[in-house]
Amino acid sequence: MFQITISPEEIEKMELATFPGQIHVISHPGIEFSKAVSYLRKQSVIGFDTETKPVFNHGQHNNGVALLQLSGPDHAYLFRVQKLGMRGRICSILANPNIIKVGAACQDDIRGLCRLRKFEARGFVDLQKIVWEWGIRDKGVRKMAANILGIKVSKAQQLSNWEAETLSEAQRSYAAIDAWVCREMYLKLLQTEKHPLTPEEMLPPEQQPKNAEKKTEHDKDISEKGA
Repeated sequence: MFQITISPEEIEKMELATFPGQIHVISHPGIEFSKAVSYLRKQSVIGFDTETKPVFNHGQHNNGVALLQLSGPDHAYLFRVQKLGMRGRICSILANPNIIKVGAACQDDIRGLCRLRKFEARGFVDLQKIVWEWGIRDKGVRKMAANILGIKVSKAQQLSNWEAETLSEAQRSYAAIDAWVCREMYLKLLQTEKHPLTPEEMLPPEQQPKNAEKKTEHDKDISEKGA
């Protein structure tokens, strides 16, 4: 059973998330690109995310999605789509209903990718739309990962330059983890019994009835035994 919400203090005490496999940066078509496509096509569930160069100043141009991350259990592929383009073989993976793509706020990412090349997105699971079924109200990747997997996801590289000529090791690690952790959360949820939020628990914190946040696992166990 998961917590309804988790505090920043609890997250800080957790072990920092690390990607357990190999990270591949794909900037051009070729052998490595073909290997990436072959690997991803064999997966039944992959993690999904994108990165865009942040805009800090008024009038600064936003070039759209710079990086597409797709991750299996032991290989994460970082496609530099502004250099590579949205190749047809990538689009075929994103359109394949038999390959589950798991992310957070997927529609925003898909919309950004479709500006580069139109495709029909199928087989996507948005964690933000389903975690309530397991009693979780938090929607951010950092909080969801802490709640579901008990790990701390660093966001230090989130606002870095994703259009840099070469991605730093820290950027590569961050990008791989953000996709991989979505896959791992989804698989963990599937292995866990559902305890959906009540309508009252789904309300934003400022609209919560008094003492709603104090509901404990003990309270839930009592209610279940009495059912």
